[in-house]
Amino acid sequence: MTHEREITEPVDLCLPSGRLNPAAVGWSRRPLHRANLRGWGRTKRWEYWGIVTSTHILGLVASSLDYAGVHSVYVLDRRTRVEINSEVVVPFAREAFPPVSGAGLVRARGRGLAIDIDQRPDGSTIRATAPGVEIGLEIPLRPGHESLGVVVPWSTRRFQYTVKDVGRPVRGTLRVKGTVYPITEEDSFAVLDHGRGRWPYAIRWNWAAGSGPGRAIQLGGRWTDGTGSTENALFVDGRLHKIGADLAWSYDRADWLRPWRITGDRVDVTFHPFHERVARTNLVVLANETHQCFGQFSGWACTDGGEMVDLDGLVGWAEEARNRW
Repeated sequence: MTHEREITEPVDLCLPSGRLNPAAVGWSRRPLHRANLRGWGRTKRWEYWGIVTSTHILGLVASSLDYAGVHSVYVLDRRTRVEINSEVVVPFAREAFPPVSGAGLVRARGRGLAIDIDQRPDGSTIRATAPGVEIGLEIPLRPGHESLGVVVPWSTRRFQYTVKDVGRPVRGTLRVKGTVYPITEEDSFAVLDHGRGRWPYAIRWNWAAGSGPGRAIQLGGRWTDGTGSTENALFVDGRLHKIGADLAWSYDRADWLRPWRITGDRVDVTFHPFHERVARTNLVVLANETHQCFGQFSGWACTDGGEMVDLDGLVGWAEEARNRW
């Protein structure tokens, strides 16, 4: 078990020196941290939106890794399993990333790919284009909806602030090679991974997120182990129930489509994949290998009050990522 404190007032992520602000370490129910990162070197900023619809799964990444911007648009047709993946690497990109999650504009450009994210108090609008793909989304922010913000401290010089916002309603359109697919709130959801921090050069992480009517789960591992912070939470009707424990992940790296198990205090989850996405980048200094599996969850997690919540039928993903960056 960790002993994390809940942050309830706005706070700067960094001290004037650029080192981690001790008052920023903890977790919150809404974005309260201002990522006042300064300088160059090991600094990472990104916005990742994952969208699950009845027909497709979408992944949008706008990121700055200091010495390069890495942006991508991913589309999976759930029926045919056909993937479209457009990724661009822009050396020494200098896109602006807002310091507070959910506020401001994000723009990413490069070789036929464009992502525009407009963040407001009432929600976000996303427009994205890539070869053969056009995406237009509205992601409302309902009153009282809670997300998980966490600061993970490896040291005073290496630390990460993440917001995992799971189970957001989403509506809009997806156009793939001229065919338009409507995205409706009744059978779709969106997940945000907002990241700001200063990272070690080599790192590995696990991440799982799943959503369904009135329930959502957010689970992480490896990268937080031993830091005293976790990014684990259960959401019931938009209310966050923080799970302050490191979890055990079990899966077969020789067969990623076999069931995954994620267990620990207040959590017993099995993930059943139906598709594996493999993403690899190798630019010598910058290298990544991610196995992201899409599928359904079964099992349970407990609320703060000890109520066992059935997670059967939640849809989402589980992944392993290995980075040199």
